[in-house]
Amino acid sequence: MRHAIPIKLSPEETTLLLQVVRLGKSAQRQVERSRVVLLAAAGRTNDEIGVELGITRQKAARWRGRFAALRMAGITADRPGRGRKALITAAQRMAVVEKTTQQTPPGHTHWSMRTMARATGLSATTIGEIWRSHGLKPHLARTFKVFNDPRFVEKLEDIVGLYLNAPEHALVLSCDEKSQVEALDRTQPGLPLKKGRAATYTHDYKRHGTTTLFAALSVADGTVISTCQNRHRHQEWLKFLKLIDTSTPAEKDLHLIVDNYATHKHPKVKAWLAKHPRFHIHFTPTSASWLNMVERLFRDITVRSLRRGVFHSVTELISAIETYIASYNSNPTPFVWTAKAADILAKVSRARQKLLSLRH
Repeated sequence: MRHAIPIKLSPEETTLLLQVVRLGKSAQRQVERSRVVLLAAAGRTNDEIGVELGITRQKAARWRGRFAALRMAGITADRPGRGRKALITAAQRMAVVEKTTQQTPPGHTHWSMRTMARATGLSATTIGEIWRSHGLKPHLARTFKVFNDPRFVEKLEDIVGLYLNAPEHALVLSCDEKSQVEALDRTQPGLPLKKGRAATYTHDYKRHGTTTLFAALSVADGTVISTCQNRHRHQEWLKFLKLIDTSTPAEKDLHLIVDNYATHKHPKVKAWLAKHPRFHIHFTPTSASWLNMVERLFRDITVRSLRRGVFHSVTELISAIETYIASYNSNPTPFVWTAKAADILAKVSRARQKLLSLRH
């Protein structure tokens, strides 16, 4: 009579097998194999294991033997050649990848699963699986800008330096205008939020005019100086500079980070600044408004207060903006700049080299 192979487990093996059995995400075949080994280690025969687990004696003997020969590797991995065979070849998969990355369908800017399926004769499900396995997402695209400002490095280091190491006895203010903020009134009343349904509002609207929000964000403590005006010419910018002048301690220097909008460089603005030497203007590089922290504030106002708003007049719109900023100033949180100038420059350099290689 043949005797079952005795199984003795080390403490580590016992722990691993119990983890497989108890972990809810374990594959059922792994759980079954682990239980066979645990029962075998407890001295149970193959017949007893088969009855308890609802499997044949031969199956219990097979996994007992596999574990005795290969230990944990014997039950965690299937033998080569087992399982469902691939329905498409490696060459077909690479053909899909090459077509996705190097070609576009006629009349289209990018592939979809269905257009690729028609072009290759494969199913849309198979195309999706190939794209996922290679990290391809043809339906997505991102914008970029490689900066050509000849003073880009100088301006970048200047502004990042203000964020990371602000001058003593001075305030650093990130300033800009959010122009053409529209007072939009929906054509029909929306439905409120309820269980199982998102809040709704109509896609069409009525326009009731616009306003321009001028804002200066303090880098140190996150407080905001703001005002709304009808236009955004140099006259309005001068009014805002005067508001900043009266709203900040007179003994402190002011470092203003602004973009290259023409009103910020108007001769009358320059003349006013010459008479107020505590103002120091720092211009962001051309097409690099993301360096201006106040843009983050504008995004938050749009998302949290304006995008879903219903405004019957410009007065209501301005009131909503002022209410948001007053609430924000009651518990301000400074935006923390973490990117170093050297890291940004390295990224820009890589992007420029990549563009040059594509051109040649």
